[in-house]
Amino acid sequence: MEEKQKRSMVIHFIDGTKKVLEFPPQLAEGDANLAAKLKEMLEARNLTIEADGALVVIPLENVKYIQSYPAPKKLPANVIRGASFKD
Repeated sequence: MEEKQKRSMVIHFIDGTKKVLEFPPQLAEGDANLAAKLKEMLEARNLTIEADGALVVIPLENVKYIQSYPAPKKLPANVIRGASFKD
């Protein structure tokens, strides 16, 4: 996969485990539709992924947090930008 096209996500679970996913860009429209897709996912209360030929459904109740790379260029106004974790 070309580095420019590479996307990844780290799902951190409540039990302390994590899963790393790599995938191609998902939105033909670019970042503009990302907020709507995120809202839809949160309302559904699960993360649905097609990976390695299987459908995987992860209930958000089992997820502590999700990191997604790279961050979209367009973000909602309430997002804190340019932050770094220092722990």
